[in-house]
Amino acid sequence: MAAISKSSSNGRLPRSGSKMDMTLNELNEKDTLDYRVQAHRDDGEVLSLWHDVPLTSEEVPGALHFICEIPRCSRKKYEIATDEAGTPIKQDEKKGKLREFKKGDILFNYGCFPRTWEDPDFIHPDLREEGVGGDNDPLDVCEIGLRICEVGEVRAVKVLGVLCMIDDGEADWKVVVIDAADPWAPLLNDIEDVDTHLPNILHNIREWFRTYKIPDGKPPNVFGLQERFMNASYAMNVVSETHDAWKELVISKNGEKLKHNLSVPDNLKHNLS
Repeated sequence: MAAISKSSSNGRLPRSGSKMDMTLNELNEKDTLDYRVQAHRDDGEVLSLWHDVPLTSEEVPGALHFICEIPRCSRKKYEIATDEAGTPIKQDEKKGKLREFKKGDILFNYGCFPRTWEDPDFIHPDLREEGVGGDNDPLDVCEIGLRICEVGEVRAVKVLGVLCMIDDGEADWKVVVIDAADPWAPLLNDIEDVDTHLPNILHNIREWFRTYKIPDGKPPNVFGLQERFMNASYAMNVVSETHDAWKELVISKNGEKLKHNLSVPDNLKHNLS
Protein backbone atom coordinates (compact mmCIF):
# COMPACT_ATOMS: atom_id res chain seq x y z
CA MET A 1 0.00 0.00 0.00
CA ALA A 2 1.05 3.58 -0.57
CA ALA A 3 2.49 5.65 2.22
CA ILE A 4 -0.06 7.90 3.92
CA SER A 5 0.73 11.57 3.99
CA LYS A 6 -0.04 13.84 6.93
CA SER A 7 -3.05 16.14 6.79
CA SER A 8 -2.34 19.83 6.75
CA SER A 9 -4.06 23.17 7.07
CA ASN A 10 -4.76 23.42 3.34
CA GLY A 11 -7.46 20.75 3.56
CA ARG A 12 -5.44 17.82 2.23
CA LEU A 13 -6.56 14.53 3.71
CA PRO A 14 -4.34 11.54 4.54
CA ARG A 15 -6.31 9.10 2.42
CA SER A 16 -4.89 6.62 -0.01
CA GLY A 17 -4.89 2.88 0.40
CA SER A 18 -3.66 2.10 -3.11
CA LYS A 19 -0.63 2.94 -5.23
CA MET A 20 -2.53 5.50 -7.27
CA ASP A 21 -0.98 8.95 -7.55
CA MET A 22 -3.87 10.58 -5.74
CA THR A 23 -4.58 13.00 -2.95
CA LEU A 24 -7.93 13.95 -1.43
CA ASN A 25 -8.73 17.53 -0.52
CA GLU A 26 -11.52 19.07 1.51
CA LEU A 27 -13.27 21.92 -0.25
CA ASN A 28 -15.35 24.46 1.66
CA GLU A 29 -16.41 24.25 5.29
CA LYS A 30 -17.31 20.88 6.76
CA ASP A 31 -20.93 20.32 7.80
CA THR A 32 -22.23 22.70 5.14
CA LEU A 33 -24.08 22.07 1.90
CA ASP A 34 -20.99 23.16 -0.05
CA TYR A 35 -18.53 20.78 1.60
CA ARG A 36 -16.82 18.38 -0.83
CA VAL A 37 -14.02 15.82 -0.75
CA GLN A 38 -12.33 15.99 -4.16
CA ALA A 39 -9.65 13.68 -5.49
CA HIS A 40 -6.69 15.11 -7.41
CA ARG A 41 -3.72 13.60 -9.16
CA ASP A 42 -0.34 14.59 -7.78
CA ASP A 43 -0.01 17.16 -10.58
CA GLY A 44 -3.22 18.87 -9.40
CA GLU A 45 -5.55 17.52 -12.08
CA VAL A 46 -9.04 16.69 -10.81
CA LEU A 47 -9.62 12.95 -10.50
CA SER A 48 -13.07 11.36 -10.36
CA LEU A 49 -13.33 8.68 -7.69
CA TRP A 50 -16.19 7.13 -9.67
CA HIS A 51 -14.73 7.26 -13.18
CA ASP A 52 -10.93 7.45 -12.86
CA VAL A 53 -10.16 4.94 -10.10
CA PRO A 54 -9.74 1.47 -11.67
CA LEU A 55 -12.19 -1.22 -10.59
CA THR A 56 -9.49 -3.86 -10.23
CA SER A 57 -6.40 -3.62 -8.06
CA GLU A 58 -2.99 -4.08 -9.69
CA GLU A 59 -1.11 -4.51 -6.43
CA VAL A 60 -3.44 -7.19 -4.96
CA PRO A 61 -4.29 -9.91 -7.53
CA GLY A 62 -8.00 -10.72 -7.62
CA ALA A 63 -8.98 -7.76 -5.45
CA LEU A 64 -11.22 -4.83 -6.37
CA HIS A 65 -10.98 -1.19 -5.33
CA PHE A 66 -13.48 -0.06 -2.70
CA ILE A 67 -14.19 3.64 -2.21
CA CYS A 68 -15.33 4.47 1.31
CA GLU A 69 -18.09 7.05 1.53
CA ILE A 70 -19.33 6.48 5.09
CA PRO A 71 -16.84 5.18 7.69
CA ARG A 72 -17.90 2.54 10.18
CA CYS A 73 -19.13 3.99 13.50
CA SER A 74 -20.36 7.21 11.87
CA ARG A 75 -23.73 8.44 10.63
CA LYS A 76 -23.25 11.37 8.23
CA LYS A 77 -24.64 10.30 4.87
CA TYR A 78 -21.73 11.01 2.54
CA GLU A 79 -21.99 9.90 -1.09
CA ILE A 80 -20.36 10.42 -4.45
CA ALA A 81 -22.04 13.33 -6.24
CA THR A 82 -22.65 11.53 -9.53
CA ASP A 83 -24.25 14.60 -11.12
CA GLU A 84 -21.34 17.01 -10.43
CA ALA A 85 -18.20 17.54 -12.51
CA GLY A 86 -15.34 15.56 -10.99
CA THR A 87 -17.88 13.54 -8.96
CA PRO A 88 -16.60 14.59 -5.50
CA ILE A 89 -17.99 13.19 -2.27
CA LYS A 90 -20.61 15.33 -0.55
CA GLN A 91 -22.99 14.98 2.37
CA ASP A 92 -26.45 14.18 1.06
CA GLU A 93 -29.19 16.70 1.70
CA LYS A 94 -32.96 16.80 1.65
CA LYS A 95 -34.88 20.06 1.45
CA GLY A 96 -31.71 21.99 2.23
CA LYS A 97 -30.82 19.99 5.35
CA LEU A 98 -27.78 17.72 5.63
CA ARG A 99 -28.71 14.09 6.09
CA GLU A 100 -27.58 11.68 8.79
CA PHE A 101 -28.79 8.19 9.65
CA LYS A 102 -31.37 8.76 12.36
CA LYS A 103 -31.03 5.09 13.27
CA GLY A 104 -27.51 5.79 14.54
CA ASP A 105 -23.98 4.90 13.51
CA ILE A 106 -23.49 2.47 10.65
CA LEU A 107 -21.97 -0.91 11.53
CA PHE A 108 -19.53 -1.28 8.63
CA ASN A 109 -17.51 0.79 6.20
CA TYR A 110 -19.95 1.74 3.45
CA GLY A 111 -19.21 2.92 -0.05
CA CYS A 112 -19.07 1.76 -3.64
CA PHE A 113 -17.07 0.20 -6.43
CA PRO A 114 -15.65 2.65 -9.00
CA ARG A 115 -16.54 2.21 -12.65
CA THR A 116 -19.85 0.49 -11.90
CA TRP A 117 -23.39 1.71 -12.48
CA GLU A 118 -26.77 0.24 -11.60
CA ASP A 119 -28.70 0.91 -14.80
CA PRO A 120 -32.37 1.83 -14.13
CA ASP A 121 -33.33 0.25 -17.46
CA PHE A 122 -31.75 -3.14 -16.65
CA ILE A 123 -33.80 -5.75 -14.78
CA HIS A 124 -31.69 -8.58 -13.42
CA PRO A 125 -32.96 -11.99 -14.63
CA ASP A 126 -33.50 -13.12 -11.02
CA LEU A 127 -35.62 -10.04 -10.30
CA ARG A 128 -38.13 -10.35 -13.13
CA GLU A 129 -40.95 -11.07 -10.70
CA GLU A 130 -40.20 -7.84 -8.82
CA GLY A 131 -39.62 -6.02 -12.13
CA VAL A 132 -37.15 -3.53 -10.63
CA GLY A 133 -34.23 -1.86 -12.40
CA GLY A 134 -31.06 -0.36 -10.91
CA ASP A 135 -30.94 2.72 -8.70
CA ASN A 136 -28.82 4.94 -11.02
CA ASP A 137 -25.79 4.88 -8.69
CA PRO A 138 -22.46 3.09 -8.44
CA LEU A 139 -22.66 -0.41 -6.92
CA ASP A 140 -22.90 -0.25 -3.11
CA VAL A 141 -20.33 -2.03 -0.94
CA CYS A 142 -20.26 -3.05 2.74
CA GLU A 143 -16.70 -3.59 4.02
CA ILE A 144 -16.66 -5.68 7.22
CA GLY A 145 -13.00 -5.49 8.29
CA LEU A 146 -11.57 -4.26 11.58
CA ARG A 147 -10.14 -1.02 10.21
CA ILE A 148 -12.27 2.13 10.18
CA CYS A 149 -11.78 3.68 6.74
CA GLU A 150 -11.78 7.41 6.01
CA VAL A 151 -14.15 9.30 3.72
CA GLY A 152 -12.81 8.89 0.18
CA GLU A 153 -10.23 6.25 1.09
CA VAL A 154 -9.51 3.66 -1.60
CA ARG A 155 -8.83 0.11 -0.38
CA ALA A 156 -8.18 -3.22 -2.12
CA VAL A 157 -10.90 -5.69 -1.04
CA LYS A 158 -11.98 -9.31 -1.45
CA VAL A 159 -15.56 -9.91 -2.67
CA LEU A 160 -17.49 -12.33 -0.44
CA GLY A 161 -21.14 -12.10 -1.44
CA VAL A 162 -24.09 -9.83 -2.17
CA LEU A 163 -27.54 -8.92 -0.82
CA CYS A 164 -30.31 -7.44 -2.97
CA MET A 165 -32.35 -4.74 -1.28
CA ILE A 166 -35.45 -3.37 -3.00
CA ASP A 167 -35.49 0.35 -2.23
CA ASP A 168 -38.37 2.54 -3.43
CA GLY A 169 -39.00 0.26 -6.40
CA GLU A 170 -35.32 -0.04 -7.38
CA ALA A 171 -32.77 -2.84 -7.09
CA ASP A 172 -30.08 -1.70 -4.67
CA TRP A 173 -27.41 -4.39 -4.46
CA LYS A 174 -25.11 -4.48 -1.41
CA VAL A 175 -21.82 -6.29 -2.04
CA VAL A 176 -20.13 -7.69 1.08
CA VAL A 177 -16.32 -7.42 1.05
CA ILE A 178 -13.34 -7.45 3.38
CA ASP A 179 -10.18 -5.39 3.17
CA ALA A 180 -7.51 -7.59 1.58
CA ALA A 181 -5.08 -6.50 4.33
CA ASP A 182 -7.46 -7.34 7.19
CA PRO A 183 -6.34 -10.04 9.65
CA TRP A 184 -9.55 -11.97 8.91
CA ALA A 185 -9.12 -11.83 5.12
CA PRO A 186 -7.18 -15.13 4.74
CA LEU A 187 -10.07 -16.99 6.40
CA LEU A 188 -12.85 -15.36 4.37
CA ASN A 189 -13.19 -16.45 0.74
CA ASP A 190 -16.95 -16.82 0.30
CA ILE A 191 -20.17 -15.82 2.00
CA GLU A 192 -20.49 -18.98 4.14
CA ASP A 193 -17.07 -18.23 5.65
CA VAL A 194 -18.47 -15.02 7.12
CA ASP A 195 -21.12 -16.89 9.12
CA THR A 196 -18.54 -19.45 10.19
CA HIS A 197 -15.89 -17.06 11.46
CA LEU A 198 -17.87 -13.85 12.11
CA PRO A 199 -21.34 -14.98 13.20
CA ASN A 200 -24.18 -12.46 13.12
CA ILE A 201 -22.33 -10.01 10.85
CA LEU A 202 -24.54 -10.81 7.85
CA HIS A 203 -27.70 -10.78 9.97
CA ASN A 204 -26.75 -7.38 11.35
CA ILE A 205 -26.08 -5.99 7.85
CA ARG A 206 -29.48 -7.13 6.59
CA GLU A 207 -31.29 -5.81 9.66
CA TRP A 208 -29.48 -2.47 9.38
CA PHE A 209 -30.77 -2.02 5.85
CA ARG A 210 -34.21 -3.34 6.77
CA THR A 211 -34.75 -0.85 9.56
CA TYR A 212 -32.64 2.27 8.95
CA LYS A 213 -35.49 4.25 7.40
CA ILE A 214 -37.99 3.49 10.15
CA PRO A 215 -36.88 6.51 12.29
CA ASP A 216 -37.78 8.68 9.26
CA GLY A 217 -41.35 7.39 9.44
CA LYS A 218 -40.96 4.96 6.53
CA PRO A 219 -41.77 1.24 6.49
CA PRO A 220 -39.06 -1.43 6.69
CA ASN A 221 -37.14 -2.13 3.49
CA VAL A 222 -37.63 -5.42 1.67
CA PHE A 223 -35.23 -7.71 -0.17
CA GLY A 224 -35.13 -9.84 -3.28
CA LEU A 225 -33.85 -13.41 -3.64
CA GLN A 226 -35.70 -14.57 -0.50
CA GLU A 227 -33.51 -12.20 1.56
CA ARG A 228 -30.50 -14.45 0.97
CA PHE A 229 -26.89 -13.35 0.79
CA MET A 230 -25.65 -14.80 -2.49
CA ASN A 231 -22.13 -16.19 -2.80
CA ALA A 232 -18.95 -14.61 -4.15
CA SER A 233 -19.41 -15.99 -7.67
CA TYR A 234 -22.91 -14.51 -7.87
CA ALA A 235 -21.62 -11.22 -6.48
CA MET A 236 -18.86 -11.05 -9.09
CA ASN A 237 -21.48 -11.51 -11.82
CA VAL A 238 -23.34 -8.48 -10.41
CA VAL A 239 -20.08 -6.53 -10.38
CA SER A 240 -19.42 -7.51 -14.00
CA GLU A 241 -22.92 -6.52 -15.08
CA THR A 242 -22.66 -3.12 -13.44
CA HIS A 243 -19.15 -2.55 -14.82
CA ASP A 244 -20.46 -3.30 -18.33
CA ALA A 245 -23.36 -0.91 -17.69
CA TRP A 246 -20.86 1.79 -16.68
CA LYS A 247 -18.95 1.23 -19.93
CA GLU A 248 -22.18 1.68 -21.90
CA LEU A 249 -22.93 4.84 -19.94
CA VAL A 250 -19.51 6.29 -20.70
CA ILE A 251 -19.76 5.69 -24.45
CA SER A 252 -23.44 6.68 -24.65
CA LYS A 253 -24.64 9.80 -26.35
CA ASN A 254 -25.11 13.01 -24.39
CA GLY A 255 -28.85 12.49 -24.41
CA GLU A 256 -28.46 9.30 -22.39
CA LYS A 257 -26.25 11.04 -19.85
CA LEU A 258 -28.78 13.84 -19.45
CA LYS A 259 -31.60 11.31 -19.14
CA HIS A 260 -29.99 9.88 -16.02
CA ASN A 261 -28.66 13.23 -14.71
CA LEU A 262 -25.07 12.00 -14.43
CA SER A 263 -21.69 13.63 -14.98
CA VAL A 264 -19.55 11.55 -17.35
CA PRO A 265 -16.33 13.00 -18.78
CA ASP A 266 -15.77 12.47 -22.49
CA ASN A 267 -12.07 11.61 -22.15
CA LEU A 268 -12.92 8.18 -20.70
CA LYS A 269 -14.20 6.71 -23.94
CA HIS A 270 -10.81 5.24 -24.89
CA ASN A 271 -9.90 3.90 -21.43
CA LEU A 272 -12.68 1.64 -20.21
CA SER A 273 -10.88 -1.18 -18.40
